[in-house]
Amino acid sequence: MTQHSAGAPELMPVLSRGKHRTPRSGGCFMEFASYLAGESWSDHPACTHPTLASMARMVNDCTSDAARSRLTSLIPSVIGLRGDDPRVELLVALRAATQALPVASMERQRALAVGILTCERNLAGMDAGSSANVTEQVREAFRRAPDTERWARDFIGFVGSRPRSKFTTHSAESILRISVPGIAEACVPDTDARLYDLLARAIEDCTRILGAPATARSASVPVLR
Repeated sequence: MTQHSAGAPELMPVLSRGKHRTPRSGGCFMEFASYLAGESWSDHPACTHPTLASMARMVNDCTSDAARSRLTSLIPSVIGLRGDDPRVELLVALRAATQALPVASMERQRALAVGILTCERNLAGMDAGSSANVTEQVREAFRRAPDTERWARDFIGFVGSRPRSKFTTHSAESILRISVPGIAEACVPDTDARLYDLLARAIEDCTRILGAPATARSASVPVLR
């Protein structure tokens, strides 16, 4: 079988939901990333920042079967995109929450609004690559859902006297678990396109902070069966 530059077969099983024991039974976005990176088959590979990888797994699982193959074009761009910069978790969570807020159900919106303000507050004073870009994301999200900002600011003001908890990986994960399904289950006709755009933009955010790895620039996308 012909091999591509990263050493993986050109013909690979189709992307599918969930975790898979071997490539023969299919694979999710991050499992194929581990394969192309030359790691052991895993949906939690070392080649990608854990928070970005978590988003990729969720987007993979929430995208419809008909549209999931489009995600393969993004796989090479996450290989080697890793590091311990604390801004990454905040930017990935913020990207998810701001894109989900305008379309998510009402029961999710309040939690997302609080998450957005929490990310913005924690990013304040950091060089987030572009503070103007962060502000633009936040303003645009709240422009499209203004009542949620008022509620979130009132809520944060009410609990403001309590000790602030540190933003952690768990905090980012919680925001992602509300945001990604919130987009997938929204009453809009283009949820698959929105999920693709979310992951693509999150990758861009991480690349701006961590830099584009050589593996991402040179890897080729496999042809999926």
